Amino acid sequence: MKPSPVSNCERRFLLRAIEEGKRLDGRQCYDYRNVRISFGTEYGCCIVELGKTRVLAQVSCELVPPKPSRPTEGILFVNLELSPMAAPGLEPGRQSDLLVKLNRQIERCLRNSRCIDTESLCVVAGEKVWQIRLDMHLLNHDGNIIDAASIAGIVALCHFRRPDVSVQGEEVTVYTPEERDPVPLSIHHMPICVSFAFFQQGTYLLVDPSEREERVMDGLLVIAMNKHQEICTIDSSGGIVLVKNQVLRCSKITAVKVAEITELIQKALENDQKVRKEGGKFGFAESIPNQKITAFKMESAAVDTNNVEEQAEEIITKADPPSEVFANPVLYTPGTAQIGEGIENSWGDFEESDREEAAEEEGEGDGDATAFECQKMETEDTSMLEETKMDEPILLSDSEEEEVVILQPQELPKKTRAQTNLKKGSTSKKAFIKRRKKKRAAH
Repeated sequence: MKPSPVSNCERRFLLRAIEEGKRLDGRQCYDYRNVRISFGTEYGCCIVELGKTRVLAQVSCELVPPKPSRPTEGILFVNLELSPMAAPGLEPGRQSDLLVKLNRQIERCLRNSRCIDTESLCVVAGEKVWQIRLDMHLLNHDGNIIDAASIAGIVALCHFRRPDVSVQGEEVTVYTPEERDPVPLSIHHMPICVSFAFFQQGTYLLVDPSEREERVMDGLLVIAMNKHQEICTIDSSGGIVLVKNQVLRCSKITAVKVAEITELIQKALENDQKVRKEGGKFGFAESIPNQKITAFKMESAAVDTNNVEEQAEEIITKADPPSEVFANPVLYTPGTAQIGEGIENSWGDFEESDREEAAEEEGEGDGDATAFECQKMETEDTSMLEETKMDEPILLSDSEEEEVVILQPQELPKKTRAQTNLKKGSTSKKAFIKRRKKKRAAH
């Protein structure tokens, strides 16, 4: 990821605000941004919004052979993708250090914490197990990606339902949702990450840093915990040295935030399940018609269209008449532009230029007649020259590109000289007319 440049003025402003206990979005130091969860039409699809940071999560499954070291356990695969759609600094087609770091943190939070019972995913020991794949995509980046991704991941896993399976001998039968109800995953606990940003070597602390605050922070501490206050993972980055009291204070704050987020997740899952059972609209099917995803929603106002003409006449009669009535509206503006009629032209008198153009047109007409006479005389002289030079030798050029005929110089007859003088006169007149046009255009 290309780091976004930060000016010195902006850095000093942000640090000064943090010293005074103020944040750009109006939050206090320990406040968390609003979390919004929306589900898709299929099980295992959700969008989590942490402020303006959005993460889309999708869970899928398939039957695969188990790992040789764990023949009776299923497989959980986690993947997070970053694209320039979320932020201009994110580069496509390559794994940045930030992406590798985020994927490792999410794996430790979800897979290494054993939040899912992988043994319940076994169908036939040593032959067939379920592979649960969790794919997440960052839709918009406004800071604290790891918290939004951890919430989206655990919500998608809790919402997912896998197909029911029956085993008879060596035959494995996978049932469709129409034949048998899908089976939810067996989840022991919900680990959720909470991030803390430190400034001035740990002197100041902020919970849930935004994208601008992440630019100027000195270090970051991420704690993953469940509602039972069991720490799943701790990750510190940035090169800062934290003392014992700082870590304990962060763990206490994490316990409070995780309890609130877990309660929010459970309510969202219960509401979605209730709506699905009732058969109403749910998930994105409800959000798109109300324009909650694609555009801002505006409250509709009823408009009474009865007796519109009568109301308009009353308004016109009650209104004051205009002070002045213009038959032809004219807009007076400074400069050379004008709209309407009645303004004197500011370009000056064009009578003289009109006379010059008329004179030039007459001159061009005479010039055309003269050119026709000159062309006729030229033709007669050329025929005379050809008759006189029939017996004279012709010198050819040695050039390989084209053949050039060189004629011996000969004194032109009197008639040709007169024609040349006439052509010079007409040429000089045309050049004079062109110079005059250029001069007038320049003015």
